[in-house]
Amino acid sequence: MTTLKIPSPLRAYTDGEKQIEIAGKDVGEAIEELIAIYPALKIHLIGEDGELRQFVNLFVNNEDVRYLNGTRTVLGKEDQLMIIPSIAGGSEADVKIVKNRVDYSNLKTNQSLIILLSLISFIFDINWIVAGLAFSLILGSILKQPGFAFVNKLIFYPISLVKPNIIADSSKPHLFAQSFGAVVVSLSAYSLFAGLVVIGWSLLAIVVLLASLNLFFGFCLGCSLYYWLHRNENSKSEYRFSGEK
Repeated sequence: MTTLKIPSPLRAYTDGEKQIEIAGKDVGEAIEELIAIYPALKIHLIGEDGELRQFVNLFVNNEDVRYLNGTRTVLGKEDQLMIIPSIAGGSEADVKIVKNRVDYSNLKTNQSLIILLSLISFIFDINWIVAGLAFSLILGSILKQPGFAFVNKLIFYPISLVKPNIIADSSKPHLFAQSFGAVVVSLSAYSLFAGLVVIGWSLLAIVVLLASLNLFFGFCLGCSLYYWLHRNENSKSEYRFSGEK
């Protein structure tokens, strides 16, 4: 059973209960179960469109579900689910919310798949995998997220194979590094299709090397380049290297 904590402004609708035990497998089911027990809460949590109201914040173990898997976030027996509606104030005493946050699990999955797909494309000489890799990185850069973040969201997180690792950080250096990688992989794909095999695989090897340095040693060359280019705009100390904790 998951413990669901209820903020003081909503306890008037739960007969004064501060917390209850919920059997829902994910956040969405937990909220549905809560409303089934205390129907008066529905108007305060659910809008006319049937969705959670915009200013209702849900936290699993102090992690905002918006940075996890939303209402599909899986709940474990030891987890605590907290409701922080706007009327509760959302003070730092309840939960400390950090404006700039980066899910490092998404970064690690991104790096791992870049390495894996690159090796598969080289071993089996499949140029289209390189093209697909370039497309994914470009799309991720446009959407301002890791190119393979969807793999965690749709596969790894729901089955708890990988857990979110959200850290206070700026996403800008990481997006810059990914954009740089997307350019190099795109040039690699173009070279391979143009018959410039040595150049194409050499460029891809550079990307694999940089991704490996980031994944295994925590050194992000693209991030460092971002810091250097913006050395007069922001202090480097405001951000983290990929390997820092």
